[in-house]
Amino acid sequence: MLLKEPGLAAVVLLLLCVQGLHGSALLAVSSYEFTAYRMQQYNLSQQKHGCRGAIVVAEARAAEEPVLTRRCVVMKVSDFTTERYLEAQRQNAAAVLILLPRNMSSIPHDIVQSFMVSESETLLTETLMPVYVALEDEQLLYMYEEVKQAAATRTSSIVIRVLRSMITATAFQILVSNTAPIKPITDTSISTLEGVLPGAGEDVPTIVITAHYDSYGLAPWLSHGADSNGSGVTILLELARLFQILYSSSSTRPQYNLMFSLTGGGKYNFLGTKRWIEENLDHAESSLLHDNVAFVLCLDTLANADELHMHVSRPPKPDTPMHAFMQLLEEVVSSRFPWVKLGLVHKKINLVESTVAWEHERYSLRRIPGFTLSHLDDSKSEQRGSVLDTMSQVDFRKMKRNGIIIAEALAQYMYNLSDKGSPKDVQIFKGPLDFQDARMSSLMSFLTSVPRATQLLDKEPSHVSLVNSLEHEFKRYLQQVHRHNFRQDRRDPDITFFDQMDQPIVMYRVKPAAFDLFLGGCIAAYLGIVYFAIQNFEYLYIKLKSTMKSKGQ
Repeated sequence: MLLKEPGLAAVVLLLLCVQGLHGSALLAVSSYEFTAYRMQQYNLSQQKHGCRGAIVVAEARAAEEPVLTRRCVVMKVSDFTTERYLEAQRQNAAAVLILLPRNMSSIPHDIVQSFMVSESETLLTETLMPVYVALEDEQLLYMYEEVKQAAATRTSSIVIRVLRSMITATAFQILVSNTAPIKPITDTSISTLEGVLPGAGEDVPTIVITAHYDSYGLAPWLSHGADSNGSGVTILLELARLFQILYSSSSTRPQYNLMFSLTGGGKYNFLGTKRWIEENLDHAESSLLHDNVAFVLCLDTLANADELHMHVSRPPKPDTPMHAFMQLLEEVVSSRFPWVKLGLVHKKINLVESTVAWEHERYSLRRIPGFTLSHLDDSKSEQRGSVLDTMSQVDFRKMKRNGIIIAEALAQYMYNLSDKGSPKDVQIFKGPLDFQDARMSSLMSFLTSVPRATQLLDKEPSHVSLVNSLEHEFKRYLQQVHRHNFRQDRRDPDITFFDQMDQPIVMYRVKPAAFDLFLGGCIAAYLGIVYFAIQNFEYLYIKLKSTMKSKGQ
């Protein structure tokens, strides 16, 4: 009986161990490789931003764990908050891994807003702690559930925690095998496109419509920028198509030059706009920016909300073109879209600051009147740069409505139609001149098909072709199309990016150290039983023989 009980106990423990090993959804996978994308890293105006680390060799843990030191903290979008991120930093966590759903539309609106706020605050400063973002899949979700379950058992009794740790628990080791040092990239090229619809007559005023086309977010490879600023680019391209129809006939061509520009580097202090203005004003012998510029209209984040904000560096004076155009915007909104709230936001340019808030400020610094139209009232809004800014965040009806407001106000200003009736009576953009839903949808799908982060647009073939396609679209509708490629001075770059933004990561399934102790104990018990049996074989044999004889009688 003494022999049977220890033997039975060992067998039961070994069976539990085997069950723990084979109860996993990753039955045949002891290691799994996936691609993760490192958090932004760049230097701008002598300020360092983003993640300075890349190497990770650590065990995965949930954010709820009390001890995160030298651990890789795994979080979903719903888990990621500024408080948890700062707590991981405070505890010197080895890394943070954020799992992003492949279907962004499945994320509730409140979670999207919460994540965007935390994402924006995270990007304000630099950190040595590696931060990675990966798209969810079956293996990563299983790993996440396992570490969450392990965290939940911390509140269980000590006996349950020890037994689970020894028998059924599965740990995951996260490893970034690339040990090469991170290198700076200072030769990034920024492209800006320009095109013109020449007005009737000579020396006529010029109206500039511009939008930046690049995107921004926690990780460059996951920054698709639908609302910011795919919406501005989409509306600009539709305006170019519609006004080209009006300009194609001498009878409907207004006495205004209409100049369009798509600028790069908008997410990095509008460097593409800055260099383009310098090229036109300081180096070009003849440029429309040299001449009589009525105003510059900058389009930024226009695919949502029932609000429109006109951001200015200084309120326009009465009897100026910009003031007249803003009044027409107000009239179109009040007469045709009274539920839309239109307001003026005045923010002076702080010359002490090294960065500007809106694109129009680049023009204001050169004494060119301009303003930015956006549904956002604050330049620091988290919606201006997020990996969750995808097609699911776009309201196409509101984007089309905003486009119509801009187009009608422009037409009424250039053709001086304010004296011919109210905006409700005078509608130019309808029928064949209406905004095309299918075209706007296809343009937005095209713009969000690849990430438009500035550091990718001149390196990756698919990203280079995106800029080429925008140039082709300009040539389709506009004249005097030029592409300006601005390459930075390597000795004194305006912005410095860094490599290793996408990394192969290996996830290993391992048992915790307590399991090794448990398995060693089982082996020691088995060997002890075998040794006891060998040492007492004669006694056991006689005992067994007498037992069998008594049963036979």
